[in-house]
Amino acid sequence: MNSNIIIATSKIKTCERFYELCDYCGYEREWADSLWGDVVTDGEIYGELEYYMACHSIRDSVRISGYSLTDLYVFQMDKYNLIREIGKNPPECNKERMVLNALRMMADMKKDPAEYVKRLEEGRGEDRL
Repeated sequence: MNSNIIIATSKIKTCERFYELCDYCGYEREWADSLWGDVVTDGEIYGELEYYMACHSIRDSVRISGYSLTDLYVFQMDKYNLIREIGKNPPECNKERMVLNALRMMADMKKDPAEYVKRLEEGRGEDRL
């Protein structure tokens, strides 16, 4: 038997942390499984997730139609920023949840960029001066 076998466990650790984060954020297992399946099969998005899990910050190495993960995160912040409207943040408004939502949006955006660019450029639909 060869004792020089090396087993890389980084994906296992990332997967475990990912599911812990999804549990913490209150996501159902089906939602988490769907996102994990999309992320783990896309090397670029997986790299973003792995970096976030290790450093707790966004690397921004992937761009889709000019938009990075930070852009999608800011979109999530704008979507859930209710401080000025109700005086407090609901459970949906936390950094980790918004990062997961941004990863979900990035995975979906890779499949249909035009639809998501339209959403990003239209904003929240509020009147503008």
